[in-house]
Amino acid sequence: MDNANSILLNRFFTRNTFKEVIDEGESSAYIAAIRRYIVDSANKTNDECISEIYQYLRKEYQNEYYYKNTLLNKLLLGVHSPRTTTALTEVPVAKSKADFILINGKAVVYEIKTALDNFDRLDGQIEDYYKAFSRVVVVTSENNLDEIQQRLQKSPAGICLLTKKGTLSFRKEPDEYRDKLSKPIMFKVLRKNEYEHILLKNFGSLPDVSQFEYYRSCQALFESLPIDTAYQMFIRTLKLRTKVDIVEYSKVPYELKFLIYFSNYKKSDYVKLNHFLSI
Repeated sequence: MDNANSILLNRFFTRNTFKEVIDEGESSAYIAAIRRYIVDSANKTNDECISEIYQYLRKEYQNEYYYKNTLLNKLLLGVHSPRTTTALTEVPVAKSKADFILINGKAVVYEIKTALDNFDRLDGQIEDYYKAFSRVVVVTSENNLDEIQQRLQKSPAGICLLTKKGTLSFRKEPDEYRDKLSKPIMFKVLRKNEYEHILLKNFGSLPDVSQFEYYRSCQALFESLPIDTAYQMFIRTLKLRTKVDIVEYSKVPYELKFLIYFSNYKKSDYVKLNHFLSI
C-alpha cells in the first residue's frame, strides 16, 4: 500500500477526525477517505460507509487501530465485560507507551506488533512494562509469528496471534513476573487524584508540606508501602480510570468501539453520534 493511502486510513479512525465530523459536520480526512474508498457514497449512511472502510482495513491494511479495536471487541466485550474490566491505552511506562491494557483482578499489557512494524524496540518495551505490570502479551500477525516465538522463547511474556480472518489465538499464555516491579515507575504512571486516593486509603491523610515538596513527599509515602501492597493498590486504582455509559456504549457499532470507549462520551455525545451514523 502506498504512503498516501496508509496515512489517510491511519487518520480516519482517530478521535480528532470523529470529533470534527460529529461536532463540526466536516473533516478533511473523513471526506477524503469516503471519496477514495466508497462507491456511491451519496446513497449510503455514514454507518455503512464506516463499515465498508473498516472491512477494507481487515482485508488490506491491518493497522494499529484495527488491532486495538479487535482486542477491545474480542477481549473486553467478548471474554470480559465493561462492568468488571477496564481498558486503558497509550499509558506511558518508563520510556515506553503501553498500547493496550486490560484490568480486572489482574492487569495485562498488550504490546501490538502489526505486520507493518519492526521489532527494534520490543525487548526494551517489554522490560519497561514489567516495571509497572506483572503480565505482558505481544500481539502480532501470522507473518511475524515465527520470529516473535523465537524472541520470546525464554520470556515470561505471552504471545497472541491476530489471524487474517480477524480472530485472536493465544499461542503462549503470559506468566506472572513481579521481579522487576518498580514503585517509582508505578508512581509516575498514576495521576495526582489516583496517588492521593492510594495514600488516603493506606495512611489516612496526605502530606502536610509545601506545594514544592508535595509530589516528592507523596512519592516517598507510596514507596514506603510493601511492593505487593503498592502493586495491588496501583492496579485497583487504575481500574477506576475509564468509565463508559454501558447502555449507550452497547449501541456503538463494532468498528468504532475502541474509538468511542476512549472518547469520554456523555449522553449528548451519543445522541450526536447516533444521528451522524444514521445520515
